Amino acid sequence: MTETTFTVPDMTCGHCEKTIRNALSEALPGAEVSIDLSSHKVVVDGDAETAMAAMQEVGYTPERAA
Repeated sequence: MTETTFTVPDMTCGHCEKTIRNALSEALPGAEVSIDLSSHKVVVDGDAETAMAAMQEVGYTPERAA
């Protein structure tokens, strides 16, 4: 699988983190997901487009990190 890092500026609290984690685990079952709330980073080992769509679907605005 391919690891992709996203910056999610509107992920600001534990509830946001849980919502994103749940959305990603539903969209990409079994994918590794690492979230750093303080830096607004989400690292997903799975399809980047699917991950981005899952986060957008629950109301966040992820951007691929350079």
